[in-house]
Amino acid sequence: QVQLVESGGGSVQPGGSLRLSCAAPESNLNRINLNRVLVGWFRQVPGKEREGISCISSSDGNTIYSDAAKGRFTIFRDNSKNMVYLEGNDLQPDDTATYYCATEGGTVCARVHYIVFDIWSQGTQVTVSS
Repeated sequence: QVQLVESGGGSVQPGGSLRLSCAAPESNLNRINLNRVLVGWFRQVPGKEREGISCISSSDGNTIYSDAAKGRFTIFRDNSKNMVYLEGNDLQPDDTATYYCATEGGTVCARVHYIVFDIWSQGTQVTVSS
């Protein structure tokens, strides 16, 4: 059963922007309430380890970013929609990857490392090229 679904991937030119969305399917009987759990965003390219981008806590909305993400990526919530977003600006070819959202059921982000997250979205491709 898919517990997290993301959308918003696609192709963008260098310097462009993209917004990814993460939601819990309403059809799930045990639907995750994203307002009550921390959510992280990750990306991965073939042959490389999954890279953490950002995490947003549910307890206080606190956010953390990887060094590579600071200044260009923004994570935020819309509690009225039970959704979490990742916005990327000034995207470059090195940002090309499959992007994932994830949670581990906690409320406070300690670090953005894939090893502590156990509920994942299916992934969406982001391609940055001219």
